[in-house]
Amino acid sequence: MKNYDFQNQPKALLTPEIVGLLTQIHEHKGRQSLFIEANPDVLNTLLEVARVQSTGASNRIEGIFTTDKRLKELVKDKAEPKNRSEQEIVGYRDVLSTIHESYDYIEVTPNIILQLHRDLYSFSNASVGGRFKNADNVIAEVNEEGKQSIRFKPVSAYDTKEAIDQLCQSLRTALLDGTYDPLLLIPMFVLDFLCTHPFNDGNGRMSRLLTLLLLYKNGYIAGKYISIELLIEKSKETYYEALQDSSYDWHENKNSYEPFVKYYLGILLKVYLEFERRVEHLRVRTLSKPERIKMVIDGKIGKISKREIMEACPDISKVTVERTLTALVKNGDIKKVGAGPGTAYIKAEND
Repeated sequence: MKNYDFQNQPKALLTPEIVGLLTQIHEHKGRQSLFIEANPDVLNTLLEVARVQSTGASNRIEGIFTTDKRLKELVKDKAEPKNRSEQEIVGYRDVLSTIHESYDYIEVTPNIILQLHRDLYSFSNASVGGRFKNADNVIAEVNEEGKQSIRFKPVSAYDTKEAIDQLCQSLRTALLDGTYDPLLLIPMFVLDFLCTHPFNDGNGRMSRLLTLLLLYKNGYIAGKYISIELLIEKSKETYYEALQDSSYDWHENKNSYEPFVKYYLGILLKVYLEFERRVEHLRVRTLSKPERIKMVIDGKIGKISKREIMEACPDISKVTVERTLTALVKNGDIKKVGAGPGTAYIKAEND
């Protein structure tokens, strides 16, 4: 069986690049409390936007979709789910809320993982919720010709319970020992969880929920306000490449965690950079909403989409953004490029 070694393997991860990422994240974490204490109203706005983005993105990664309008209604508990996709979206919403509200009191144990997985499917008629897989599964990929091949064979159903027991115990022991930074141990745990693949369904979404839980418990809470799941979705190809690179020879205990750890640390650094940028932007309440939209465009190198503008200005309505963009284009302040879903805007070149 796989040896979940969090006592010795992290040492190999202390490369100059990873240490540099850790240093930067620690610096941002040091400023985290200052932003949180000084800007409660701003954070409430970011929190509500991030809940919608996280719920939508984590489900879309797994091919679970609904419309933007329905997503907002479901996350804000203003609508009942109409189909299986929406049932799973609402389940994610509830587990995310549980973690946001109670992370200090939730330990990462096999029973807790099962309970969170149960709640993930609490709106669904599926019988998979809260149970480890009852049949061996594989991680497959489909090539350009549509042919499916096995990319990775996870732990067998028979060995899954024992594997998750050992994985959780190894993480707990390493965190209590304190030899290695939790930011090294958390992505190692996530990779091992994904390679173990303990459920018939929901492994990817559970891995992201457990990522948030572990980050929050170790003091890294910017992910409550900036969606980690959305950043993963935007870099999905890189995510899967890192996962594949770090899973080679996993069963033989010869795999390298480095690609996956670097990817996760890069995502977390982006979260903190975006967190500080958005808080500073939302603090500029003395400017009018059109002026703030113009400021976002001016601060962007290259083109920017309407969606990106709305993500940067979560308190400004879609109608206001659209009216402002129309006015800015008409006045010659910005230029519209592309069409349809590819529409974007760039700063006008003024002599």
